[in-house]
Amino acid sequence: MISIIGAGSWGSALYHAIKQKVEGEIVITSRRRRNIEGFVDIEKALESEYIVIAIAAQAIKNFLKKYNLKDKKVLVASKGIDKDELKFLNEIFEEYVSINDLAFLSGPSFAKEVKENKPTALVIASKNMELAKKFKTFFPKFIKIYIDDDVEGIEVAGAYKNVIAIAAGICEGLNLGANAKAALISRGLVEIDRFGEFFGAKKDTFLDVAGAGDLFLTANSTMSRNYRVGINLAKGKVLDDILNELGEVAEGVYTTEAIYKLSQKNNIYTPIATEVYKILYTGKKPVESLRDLLI
Repeated sequence: MISIIGAGSWGSALYHAIKQKVEGEIVITSRRRRNIEGFVDIEKALESEYIVIAIAAQAIKNFLKKYNLKDKKVLVASKGIDKDELKFLNEIFEEYVSINDLAFLSGPSFAKEVKENKPTALVIASKNMELAKKFKTFFPKFIKIYIDDDVEGIEVAGAYKNVIAIAAGICEGLNLGANAKAALISRGLVEIDRFGEFFGAKKDTFLDVAGAGDLFLTANSTMSRNYRVGINLAKGKVLDDILNELGEVAEGVYTTEAIYKLSQKNNIYTPIATEVYKILYTGKKPVESLRDLLI
């Protein structure tokens, strides 16, 4: 049996996709939402050998403290960096689960389109290639799965692109034009690569679907929560009000804080993430930040 932990939009989309391949052998659970197909209590879900984690990145540490995943085969579908411990999700999981039992899912994938069975390409990264290949078999034909061993690169790309998406949304909200947004996103990719290189990621990862692909998707569409956060910031809305209106987590808001602190700690040049941090946490006006970056 396979269990999806987390019944938000992404967890529900993964449930929809995987059940097409393993019908009758997949369940889903959540702390809050119970009126969904295939729902079971979390204790029942954790009886599965294979676990897919699709909960908010900032909630993962507490989840792992509370529930035992030892000897489980885990596919992490969450993206982000713990803002309190300043650790990537793989670092947090490795405190509780053997590295050989861990894999990480990333790539350009709006939940809505996955639920519509539209063609999608994703990457499963793991230090255990056999485990990555096993998880690959759970996905239906409309999802193309690539296998990689660059866990660090996948983690950086999946987390950082949400920060650039906020900046791109601000650019859109300020009506700065396609030229400016293209410049911002392309320099964002350079920034992601620079940050990832410091943490041992492979450059090729950032040129593939989990890097450039995920960035281009997330930083170009109002289907992206982080992009919508940026648009609303540009309109002068208060962050708390924006997040309340979203109704779901925008990981980039918290990842921005983590990346800013990590870049300051390790002297990494991250100009876009730094400006997004200043907008989110110091009250700097978006127009001032974009001017400082692009003019």
